[in-house]
Amino acid sequence: MQNNNDEEYRSLGRGRSTKKREAKAVELLAQRLTELSDTELAKLPQEPELTKEIELARNTRGHSSRKRQIKHLAGFLRSNEEQREAIEAALDGQAVSDRQEAMAFHHLEDLRDRLCAAKTFEAALAEVRSAYPFLDHRKLTRLASSVHDFGDKKAAREIFRRLRKAEEARDLETST
Repeated sequence: MQNNNDEEYRSLGRGRSTKKREAKAVELLAQRLTELSDTELAKLPQEPELTKEIELARNTRGHSSRKRQIKHLAGFLRSNEEQREAIEAALDGQAVSDRQEAMAFHHLEDLRDRLCAAKTFEAALAEVRSAYPFLDHRKLTRLASSVHDFGDKKAAREIFRRLRKAEEARDLETST
């Protein structure tokens, strides 16, 4: 009879190992909260009690003491499930936003590199013309030819600055 209950618990995900994994995940969340910057922390939805617990864990200096305080913070998060879920959702949204920014940055770097390479210049310039019609294409062409002919790194940086400024202007235009 006891064996039957054990199997039922395991099939429902209520075994000891599952509970340990869940506890470890909450502890990692608590650790992550203590490592956030003040501005990132301020963006998260949190109650005053949680803010006090996080600050206490952040300001604890000793290794063992800090570890114990993080475990205490994890216990607090486990007892306030709604608060924990709201924080996890906010952190997930923040991670998605950071990834999107990184991808946009890498796209601009790739576009700059293609403009700076003589073989791929024409195709990249056509892409720039369609994506950023208001950008000064003649100036961009002069900067790229300076990179092609003389390996001008300053011109390559200027190309990137102009592309980033054009991207920001396009984002502002689409958001309004």
